[in-house]
Amino acid sequence: MKLTQLSQIPSSLVKCLALCAVFLAPTAQAAKQVVTIGIGTQNTTTNTVTGGIVLKEMKLLEKHLPKTGKYANIEWKLDWQNFTSGPPVTNGMIANKLQIGMMGDYPLLVNGATGQQNKGNETLLVAVIAYNAFGSGNGVVVHKDSPYYELADLKGKTVSVPFGSAAHGMMLQAMQERGWPADYWNLVSQSPEVGTTNLQEKKIDGHGDFVPFADLLPHRGFARKIFDGAQTKIPTFHGVVVRKEFADKYPEAVVAYIKALMEANDWLRKDPKLAAAKIQEWTKIEKEVVYLFLGPGGIHTLDPSIKPRWVETIKIAHGVLSKLGRVKEFDIPAWVNESYLREAFKQRGQDYEAQKQTLANYDITGTDPICKVPVTRPKDAGEIWLSTGEIVPVSSPSCLLAGVKQYEAAGKKVNVAYLYDKALGIKVVADKAFYAVDTSNPKAPVAVPFLLKKDAEAYAAKNNGRLATFAEALGQASAIVVASTK
Repeated sequence: MKLTQLSQIPSSLVKCLALCAVFLAPTAQAAKQVVTIGIGTQNTTTNTVTGGIVLKEMKLLEKHLPKTGKYANIEWKLDWQNFTSGPPVTNGMIANKLQIGMMGDYPLLVNGATGQQNKGNETLLVAVIAYNAFGSGNGVVVHKDSPYYELADLKGKTVSVPFGSAAHGMMLQAMQERGWPADYWNLVSQSPEVGTTNLQEKKIDGHGDFVPFADLLPHRGFARKIFDGAQTKIPTFHGVVVRKEFADKYPEAVVAYIKALMEANDWLRKDPKLAAAKIQEWTKIEKEVVYLFLGPGGIHTLDPSIKPRWVETIKIAHGVLSKLGRVKEFDIPAWVNESYLREAFKQRGQDYEAQKQTLANYDITGTDPICKVPVTRPKDAGEIWLSTGEIVPVSSPSCLLAGVKQYEAAGKKVNVAYLYDKALGIKVVADKAFYAVDTSNPKAPVAVPFLLKKDAEAYAAKNNGRLATFAEALGQASAIVVASTK
């Protein structure tokens, strides 16, 4: 076409042709591929928060997901789905609606075994979120007015537990260890929410549950714990499983998730009081209970490494369920995959093998302002959380009791106080504990705390002492603090 002919084309047609050229020309960059990651969380299960709700609210996973190289044209879409227990998460993973899930040890076992029985839907254990090396976290509670103080008292009674949960596994384990038949209790399946209501209304005799409910319900004032998982001496943990198909296709995304988890752990440990308050805001679980589990020296330790002891725990759980015909053959070595953890540790400049060898938690530190000594023995220490927000470290149960008494006398309200069970070694709430008051030196009696009444009674009998409630132990505080400072 000649220039003279072009000049005769109407200007409106020229504009139209120009626009068409823009739309029809090959794009400089291919359209983004949207990859959805379904993540099954348990927001109210306190020891999973750094693998779920913290990542969601702080957008930590988005921060770490790969965006360059082969991922340059991928747009990540996160689909967070919250559940109250592990089994529904497994259902979602088998249906390929969830690519990542978190749950306790028994549900993890079922998750892995179920995946292996459904070819193409296999899962991998890629990280741990939190653990207690002796089983604490799961527990059995009764109403505070109940006459029952230990598991044997519940023979023939109605006891509920979320079936398929870590707490259910703990109870089955306890029954097998004691040689009790399957009908020892009238065991019924109830979710944490239903079990809580029924216990409060005295419609059931006991309720078994996982983190944090066996401690949350006593905190809310209507329950008393009569059995703690630490009595089994078998570790308990919550871990992260990923669909193998997803991990094989997007390994860098799995590494990114673990790095986000580790950053969330760092954030919590840096300021556990602030973290507890934020987690309460996000989950409605009271900050005092969050702190009991995840604060300094808490019941659960945040550590993503997969230690050999945790793998042994899965083997024990498999044995328990196999005896009951509730699980099929399971290739555990094929399920456990540490490669993503190793890469995450490498990228963060940390030694994975060294982390696998330690059970260290971060501990209570500081100077005790009551007895005016440094805190040097973490398992003898305690903390007093004042309503003003200050958390005061103390060096011993004696100093804690004296401190509570002093603060209250000065008109300062104590929000909650924590110390350690002498027998089980776990952090407990002071006003929910039983005490063996050693009166061998009448001028300087010493109160020793226990979660369970029977443990306090046994210690008192052995040491010429007597059983005491928190209020009774508090009454001895003036004499106790004198003994503590000598």
